[in-house]
Amino acid sequence: MLLCVVGTAPAMAQRAVLEKVIQRRVLPNGLEVVVLENHGVPLATVEISVRNGSFTQSPEYAGLAHLYEHMFFKANDQYPIVDQYIDKASELGAVFNAQTKEEQVNYYLTVASDSVEGAMRYLVAALLGPKFRQDELERERQVVIGEYDRNESQPFFRLEEAMGKKLWSDQWSRKNVIGDRLVISTVTPDKMRRIRDLYYVPNNSVLIISGDVNPAAAFTMAERIYGVWPRGEDPFVKAPVPPIPPLVKNDAVIVEEDVNAVTVLIQWQGPSVRKDEDATFVADVFSDVLNNPQSRFQKRLVDTGLWQGVGVNYYTLNNVGPISISGQTTPDKLREALRVLFAELRLVVTQPGYMSQEELDATKANRSVSTAFGLERSSESSHTIGFWWSVSGLDYYMKYNDEMGKRTAADLRAYANKYIIDRPHITGVMLTAPDRRRIGLNVSELSTIGARATP
Repeated sequence: MLLCVVGTAPAMAQRAVLEKVIQRRVLPNGLEVVVLENHGVPLATVEISVRNGSFTQSPEYAGLAHLYEHMFFKANDQYPIVDQYIDKASELGAVFNAQTKEEQVNYYLTVASDSVEGAMRYLVAALLGPKFRQDELERERQVVIGEYDRNESQPFFRLEEAMGKKLWSDQWSRKNVIGDRLVISTVTPDKMRRIRDLYYVPNNSVLIISGDVNPAAAFTMAERIYGVWPRGEDPFVKAPVPPIPPLVKNDAVIVEEDVNAVTVLIQWQGPSVRKDEDATFVADVFSDVLNNPQSRFQKRLVDTGLWQGVGVNYYTLNNVGPISISGQTTPDKLREALRVLFAELRLVVTQPGYMSQEELDATKANRSVSTAFGLERSSESSHTIGFWWSVSGLDYYMKYNDEMGKRTAADLRAYANKYIIDRPHITGVMLTAPDRRRIGLNVSELSTIGARATP
């Protein structure tokens, strides 16, 4: 059946729609299998998502979750010759890739619908018997170092790194996906094997099959192919992830780069999705309302010319997600732009009617429509499901739009009071060295601007 949720599913009934098109089972070895049926085109995506990523990294493993992702497509017991495994993907006619994030690593192939079994067997070969050949590891770590070099050459890299080290303090390695150059350069096969043994177990993974598939046949195939993958110990019992230390005071970062505009990044520690789930739904509504070009927030900050642009974002994570406000301004307007921004945030929670019900309703409707359109693309749906499964569990994704629809202006004010207003934050500014000298900007002053803001 072709998904048809845009015109038929009101925002408050999204879960009912998803339950009609998404089926799931858990195999005896603990592997969750999710099937999303969509016969719009004769294609299917097969994806494995693992609860791994930078959040599992102590400093001596910084960047190795990402390097493991690269090694996944190398030699294994079934395809032991260099490049043989990659060649097999080409034989399948697959479009394939992988990605490492803070709390998820995913691997996927999109194939013709008659090649689903081949795609499933392809992925399981890398899960069951990776070789971690020294020659391939040497080659691939140079590829990752190349990515590191490209990232480091971008002006924003230094700002994000400096901000991250202050926001997450001694747990920075658990937020630093690209990792540490020295750790990557000195990696050994034994470190790769430890990551495999800890995290690449079926009870820490989900298999997602989406597109032109028959669910019953897909489940049968999954059990036959993946049932041999041996269950492992709970990785987070065996190697607990330490909590993120709370931010206790305001701080600031100034980065000098040859840039055309002053870039500002302000960050707070936001909610954890498993500890304060309700707040994560509110956070997304809050961000959407303030990002609306017609909102009072944007008109006060951007339409007046103080800011060239301002964006509000919350990144949903279990291991504490950051709240960010970013924007661009000019050196001469920087102090006033920051003062007005913090003052306007305070008005969000102190001034009745700052956000109208009409704004909230429009925001919720937009989210519902964007979710519906996402479901029309099987590959995109697989990635979305894999992310939410890894970070929060599939139930969170299933009820997301319904929960968004429940949020009120009072909820948004409570969220801002709990996580933003007068809460410790890091203010980062990137500008040229001459501009910094000209306006006399220093870290001590910058860290106090938000605390002094008044309506």
